[in-house]
Amino acid sequence: MTNIHKLLNQIASAEAQLQTTQFLAPCVKGGQVRTRVAGMVYTFTPKPQKFEGWGIFQPTDEQTATLIEGADSPQIAAYLQQFPTIRLRLACRLHHQTWLAYPVNEADMQQRFKTVKPMPVHLVTEEIAFEQILARWNGNSCWFEEVDRRADPAIAETLQSSLKQLTPVEKLQFKGITPEVRSLYELATQQIEGFAQPQRDEKRLQQALKLGGGELHQFQDRGDYWTVDWTTADGMRHTSAIAKEDLTVVSSGICLSGRDRDFDLQSLVGVMEHREW
Repeated sequence: MTNIHKLLNQIASAEAQLQTTQFLAPCVKGGQVRTRVAGMVYTFTPKPQKFEGWGIFQPTDEQTATLIEGADSPQIAAYLQQFPTIRLRLACRLHHQTWLAYPVNEADMQQRFKTVKPMPVHLVTEEIAFEQILARWNGNSCWFEEVDRRADPAIAETLQSSLKQLTPVEKLQFKGITPEVRSLYELATQQIEGFAQPQRDEKRLQQALKLGGGELHQFQDRGDYWTVDWTTADGMRHTSAIAKEDLTVVSSGICLSGRDRDFDLQSLVGVMEHREW
C-alpha cells in the first residue's frame, strides 16, 4: 500500500508541476509532442494542430499543449545533442518537411543500431535531393540537424543529374560511388512513377531483336508505337515503326506489299536479312 500511495503522490505532483511547465519539442504537421516531467512521459496534441517545426509549448490540460513561440537555434542544438548522430543522404520528400533518407555507412549503422534500412527524417530544412546530412535518433524518430559540410558535393550533383536523365541504377557509375549511394539512388527512383518504364521498354525491344539475330541502337516514343533504329547481323542499319502493344510492325521501312502487320519485330529481322531486292 505504501508503494501505491507513493506512486499516486508522484503522479499528483507531476500533474501539478505540468501545468506550470514549458517545454521544447519538435512537431510534425498533424503529429503530437512529448515531454518528460518528474520521470513521467506525457503526450499532447499541439495547438495549433497545423504547426510544424521546433517550438516551446505549455500544457493547457492533460491532452493539449499550446505553442508559446518557436524555438531558436541554440535551444534546438542543445536538445539534439542529447541523442546519437546518424549520417544519411536524402532520397526524396515523403510529405511536408519529412524526407526519406538512406545511411551513408551501412556497416556503421548495423553495428550501432542493429539495422540497416531507409529512414524518415523529420523537420528537414535543407531540402536538396541526395544531400548528405547529420540527423539525430531519439529512439523513436530521426530529426534533421544540419547538412554534412564534410561531404563531397559532387556526389549529390551527379545523382541529381542522373535522375533528370532517367539513368537506370545499373548504369550509374562515377568516381566515389559506393554500394550505399547506389541503394540511395535506387530508393529515389522507386518513388518516381514511370521512372523504370523506359528501361523496361528498352529490354523488351532488345530481347525481341536479339531472338531474331538483330541489335537495338536506339528508340523513340511516338505514342502508340516506337521508332526503332536497329541493325541486322550483317551490320545493315534499319529504322522501323513498332507497335507498343504486341511489337507488330507498323512500318518496316521497306516495301512489304502492305503486309507489314503480318510481322513482329523478331520476325522482321529475318525478313530484312533474306529479302530479295
